[in-house]
Amino acid sequence: MSEKHIVVQGATCKCILSEEPLVDILKVKTQSKHYANEKGGENKIIATTKEIGQTFKKNTVGKCRNQPSGSNFLRCQINITKWSNFHEKIILSTGGNILLEDSKATCAMGVPDCIEIIDHGQIAEPSTQNFKNADPDVQNRINPLLNLSDAGNPKFDFNGIEQI
Repeated sequence: MSEKHIVVQGATCKCILSEEPLVDILKVKTQSKHYANEKGGENKIIATTKEIGQTFKKNTVGKCRNQPSGSNFLRCQINITKWSNFHEKIILSTGGNILLEDSKATCAMGVPDCIEIIDHGQIAEPSTQNFKNADPDVQNRINPLLNLSDAGNPKFDFNGIEQI
């Protein structure tokens, strides 16, 4: 398996049946124990195949082409029935498999795999260990003003600054 990102709360998704190119934000409602790529463990909850039903922020991505109404379409009401292309080898304590960035969802009003993940939701947070592991020569070529030997110990001088 090639390297794929784990999907977390805050991932953006779209529906291939939406008449408008709108997206919605995935909300993880089934667990609050497992986090990815976050030091504090507060926002990036890992999404699993247990995210079924209305598990999006707005639960709509515009007008659904599978719901015609005269000369227009009815507003989409996302209702996930199942997920596909998930990580089959990892099951979290909730009994759900981890979703990957190429996972797709089936909506009750749509066709199989009609909801796609556009962005997995993770944001890299460099830690002190990342700076310790970085090659100073490479980093100096990328940014000659950065001195990695001082990156872990920032020095601030507030002398001469008046407090308001």
